[in-house]
Amino acid sequence: YVLRRFVREAQKYSPKPDEIRPSSQPIPSRPFTSIQSHEKGRRRLFVDSPKQLSVSEQSNQHHPPITPRKASGVIKQLFSSPSSSLKRSLPSPNHNIEMVWFEILPSLVLTAGPLLLVAAPAMYISNYFFLNGKARGPKNIMKDDRDYYMYLRDRRITGNEYYPRGVEAIDERPTLVKLRAGQDVGRSCILITMGGKNIMLDCGLHMGFQDDRRFPDFTVICKDGPLTPYIHCVIVSHFHLDHCGALPYMTEVAGYNGPIYMTYPTKAVCPLLLEDFRKVTTDKTTQQGPYTAEDIKNCMKKVIPVSLGQTVKVDTDFEIKAYYAGHVLGAAMFHIRVGQQTLVYTGDFNTTADRHLGSAHIDRCRPDVLITESTYGSTVRDSRRARERDFMSKVVDCVRHGGKVLVPVFAVGRAQELCILLETYLERMNLNVPIYFASGLSEKVNTYYSLFVSWTNEKIQSTFHQKNIFDFKHIKPWDRSYAEQPGAMIVFASPGMLHAGYSLHLFKKWAPDEKNMIIIPGYCVANTVGSKLLLGQRRFMFDGKEIEAKMQVHYMSFSAHADAKGITNLIRQCQPRNVVLVHGEDLVMDFLRGRVIDELKTPCFKPANGETIVIETPHGVPVDIEPGLVQQLKEETADVSRPAKRAKSMQGTLIIKDGRLRLVRPSTAMSELGLVHHLVQFHSRFPSLTNVRPIQLVALVQLLEQELNGGNNESKHRITLISDNLLHIDNKQLRISIEPNGDIDIAWTLNNESLGQRVSSYIKSFIDQHMATTNTTTISDSAASPDPM
Repeated sequence: YVLRRFVREAQKYSPKPDEIRPSSQPIPSRPFTSIQSHEKGRRRLFVDSPKQLSVSEQSNQHHPPITPRKASGVIKQLFSSPSSSLKRSLPSPNHNIEMVWFEILPSLVLTAGPLLLVAAPAMYISNYFFLNGKARGPKNIMKDDRDYYMYLRDRRITGNEYYPRGVEAIDERPTLVKLRAGQDVGRSCILITMGGKNIMLDCGLHMGFQDDRRFPDFTVICKDGPLTPYIHCVIVSHFHLDHCGALPYMTEVAGYNGPIYMTYPTKAVCPLLLEDFRKVTTDKTTQQGPYTAEDIKNCMKKVIPVSLGQTVKVDTDFEIKAYYAGHVLGAAMFHIRVGQQTLVYTGDFNTTADRHLGSAHIDRCRPDVLITESTYGSTVRDSRRARERDFMSKVVDCVRHGGKVLVPVFAVGRAQELCILLETYLERMNLNVPIYFASGLSEKVNTYYSLFVSWTNEKIQSTFHQKNIFDFKHIKPWDRSYAEQPGAMIVFASPGMLHAGYSLHLFKKWAPDEKNMIIIPGYCVANTVGSKLLLGQRRFMFDGKEIEAKMQVHYMSFSAHADAKGITNLIRQCQPRNVVLVHGEDLVMDFLRGRVIDELKTPCFKPANGETIVIETPHGVPVDIEPGLVQQLKEETADVSRPAKRAKSMQGTLIIKDGRLRLVRPSTAMSELGLVHHLVQFHSRFPSLTNVRPIQLVALVQLLEQELNGGNNESKHRITLISDNLLHIDNKQLRISIEPNGDIDIAWTLNNESLGQRVSSYIKSFIDQHMATTNTTTISDSAASPDPM
């Protein structure tokens, strides 16, 4: 630090060799700029380029010579005085320039040497603990995430999207512990614990590493020994390697013999991708790879396939159900119930239908926790047609100028989407351009698309019996000799992140030619060649040879991930009590988390890798209801409006028997418990008066119809006239009778207390009016009759 400050101050007053001139000529000053980087407090110095050099307004002043004594004074002032004292220690600019560097070195060594002897060991020790501390793991910041922090500083915007990083998580009560995919894309592996069950959601690998760091850290679960005693089951959302690539390593190396659940298409395609990955990553000389072909076979024997909408009972009071996710063929979201706790894991999903897949959908299941991806959580995409139009215009423009177009894609998913797009466009425009698919999996995968056509969108299903859209006529298999052929061509090559395989091989060959073009249609994980290319890097070292990428580079998102709007719509549909964001970049998750909390008023979490979160959920008490009680309530509310039905409460007898709670009818409870039925009735009697005319029951019926069912009354009551002196309300729930002596009797049970009080008040008012009318009539008749005297 002392040397840096001294050199900066000294160079202000010392000329460059090409600037030495007579003292009568002005000397331009070279400004130095110090930029503070906020990336973990690391400081960098940046020197303005020659194009940015400016001549100071005071450049006509002459600079003084710096003597060894004066230089020593400058260094001493650096330790104790602020910048003002430093300025006082420098000589005034009144003398000629006479600077000899070797005169300064003795003072510099004597002054800074003891400091360096003490500071160097201290810096080394502190740096060691910083890189190997528990907070970030061994060398995570300086090595694994170097590109990530450079990306945060130099993030490049393209349209409405930028390149996010990824995420992972884990849960337990529900609790989340992140093995990988927390604030990171890749190695998706989420361990949840709920209701005493440990469930692993996905088990993927990271494409950016070539050693054991590509796999999740299973030591978080168990330091030594197999994983089987600690995990009840594994659920895989889809066949992408960042979600299933570590399965053979987990089952055969780490040791897991439990069940693995995935959909039928995922089980069919997954071994193909795992075997292709094994071949690409296996060392050709030592034959050492992440796992063997036998490991893949043994791993797939543990898989239990699941159909859409099928509820699978994994264990006692533990079940799962799959929903359509739309991301790739066979992708599914899983609803998990353990006891009274529920959780939904979306995996990767897409809420927008494309040319070969439908949109994701799920029931309004209201889970306790929703774990959702957030890869594009801060992005709202433009229309699919606009993206397709832009893609085709760039491709056609390149091939018309004789260039080659490389589109790195994964063998399943976006490859079929773009192949359908090109096939349709070529047939309509009648263009003759060779198109190749450089992947040995393409023909096999297209066969599976035809086999599982029920997983595609409705348009393909309705026309499949007439035309198989996955039988491409213009797209031919790739041969290695085609790479050297001149002329234009379009090549789809896997993998999509340029980390290995055909796509990386063709990139090395075609990158130096300016006529060629590469279009990256999806997300690239950090540390891959595709990620570095999108971040602006143009020079790459391959096998000790440097290659400069002069070809045109374009990023067009045909990603099958939901954007911010799609994620929030799914949360609204699902209506969870808590939301956990995974599989996304930290900054993106911050944006989406704020939106979920502000707009949806739902608690939202974003755990990092290795972090554990505990989410409290309300505990419900399960009660079985007798079907006869439900039927009774249905009959009672048959003629009742919808708002009144919602306000209606179910009443019954709660029985605890054999550890179970049941709500039954009182008659059922008494018969099971051997009790005698007692009925408590309430009576209200209105006595008749001898001088009042008898009240007719028909008049009471008209009164009650008007009072109970007339006007804006939401609840309607059934009034039935049984005989001349008896009527029932709501199927004997309330009985009104006229006794032989003329008294009116009203009877009801405890369940109908409010109805009985209302009817009693109506009848009392009616009797009072009837008595007043009768008295008036009697007085009038007496006045009209002659006096008997």
